Amino acid sequence: MTAQIRVAIADDQELLRASFRLLLEAQEDICVVGEAADGASIVELVASTRPDVVLMDARMPGMDGIEATRRLCESGDRPKVVVLTMFDADDYLYGALRAGASGFLLKNSPPEDLLRAVRVVHEGNALLAPEVTRRLISSLHQVAQAASRSDPRLATLTAREHETLSLVARGKSNDEIAIELFLTHATVRTYVSRILTKTGARDRAQLVVLAYEARLVTP
Repeated sequence: MTAQIRVAIADDQELLRASFRLLLEAQEDICVVGEAADGASIVELVASTRPDVVLMDARMPGMDGIEATRRLCESGDRPKVVVLTMFDADDYLYGALRAGASGFLLKNSPPEDLLRAVRVVHEGNALLAPEVTRRLISSLHQVAQAASRSDPRLATLTAREHETLSLVARGKSNDEIAIELFLTHATVRTYVSRILTKTGARDRAQLVVLAYEARLVTP
């Protein structure tokens, strides 16, 4: 039997935590290992339960979800974090990605989107809700205006890897990149893997931030 995805939930609203738990535990491949109502509590919970994925509310009393995400991603546990919010505000979106989150989802997303988010980030991929992608590009564009044009992490990339990274940053899937660059899916997957290794990025979400901050791409 395949091991279940271990999930922890952080949200200051008890009703939402209960709803998320019911939805997640109805899945054969997911189990909930604990809940927390604030950032400090989820950091402690992760240390004791070691979940694979954390569903993190952006706004919580005391330590908010962005700071909690940063601490978790800097720790030895390093679970994958999906930040949940009712607000598609630029500061939360960019802050969450800079903190190390692998996904960003609105709380009013359909249940199937939440389940997909857990599975997608657990597999090592990034997930951004379509509703917030435009705001992400807008906020990263503002950051890029003030950022340096060069980044030492990009110096080791080949020309083809630069092309691949620029398309990843524009939200293209591996299949779309393969079509645009006339490559096979396997080749694109290899390029993306090499880019992650060379840049030290955790996932595609971090590659998007890197590409815009280094001004490799602009909207």
